[in-house]
Amino acid sequence: MVNADSLTSSLNCVDLSNPDINQSVNSLKQACLDSGFFYVVNHGISQEFMDEVFAESKKFFSLPHKEKMKLLRNEKHRGYTPVLDELLDPENQVHVGDYKEGYYIGVEVAEDDPKSHKPFYGPNRWPSSGILPKWRETMEKYHEQALEVGKKVARIIALALGLDANFFDQPKMLGEPIAILRLLHYEGRISDPTKGLFGAGAHTDYGLITLLATDEISGLQICKDRDAKPQKWEDVPPMKGAFIVNIGDMLERWSNCVFKSTLHRVLGNGKERYSIPFFLEPSHECLVECLPTCKSATNPAKFPPILCQDYLSQRYNDTHANLTIYKKQKNLQY
Repeated sequence: MVNADSLTSSLNCVDLSNPDINQSVNSLKQACLDSGFFYVVNHGISQEFMDEVFAESKKFFSLPHKEKMKLLRNEKHRGYTPVLDELLDPENQVHVGDYKEGYYIGVEVAEDDPKSHKPFYGPNRWPSSGILPKWRETMEKYHEQALEVGKKVARIIALALGLDANFFDQPKMLGEPIAILRLLHYEGRISDPTKGLFGAGAHTDYGLITLLATDEISGLQICKDRDAKPQKWEDVPPMKGAFIVNIGDMLERWSNCVFKSTLHRVLGNGKERYSIPFFLEPSHECLVECLPTCKSATNPAKFPPILCQDYLSQRYNDTHANLTIYKKQKNLQY
């Protein structure tokens, strides 16, 4: 059972090829004030390549469970996450977790590199080239291209907040970002919010922005007012060739709640669904604190400063299963 009472949300569309930057800034700003979600089109990644990325994603999730579990995520959040590994909405998810499986890919950092000691940095886990020969090459190329799109969007966000366009390009911001690509596969189970069954439980994203590429299957919903009783959920339809972009918690903190990090979830409708979020987060040592353009004597900072790596680490630990549970399942033949 899915929520048949939801509405369809009408989102603004930001065209990255538009020469009128003021128009793009105004469109993005209005979207961030209204819903925190918007479409991005003409972003520079070809549809042909996007189709290739989705095809390679499907190949991985089609592997036997035993093969996927050989690439189980590690403590750096690299690798495979099984169904129910993630619990995003513990108050309402009565059946343990999300009915989706995923795969994390981050910035590739060699094990002997001093930076590899940092949270979320280190070598990625890759399927054998004998099983998926083009997989690593495709995902690394996509990670690189999505990062460039994310930086372009961040420049428009900076202007929308009254900052210099290159504010987020500073070395301490996106100079060495925690940029995380995640492949997702929703198995087709029908969600029922009244029974605590969700493809992905209600949550906000943690970082700066998320770029979501999705197939043609619907399922994403947003709630513009998380404090409303009852909450009102709106469908966000897929748009061919577009990213669905949303702002995250860190941008909410930076903007002193001028831009809101919006609650969203995924409801399964009985059809398999594939999506690929790209989470653009600042550098590890970036101090996330209220921007000077977003505070005043009558509107002081609402949040204390916090390091990016500390905030992210806590949020990931809060929402993912402890890896020791998999070590205790040695009796299962993966």
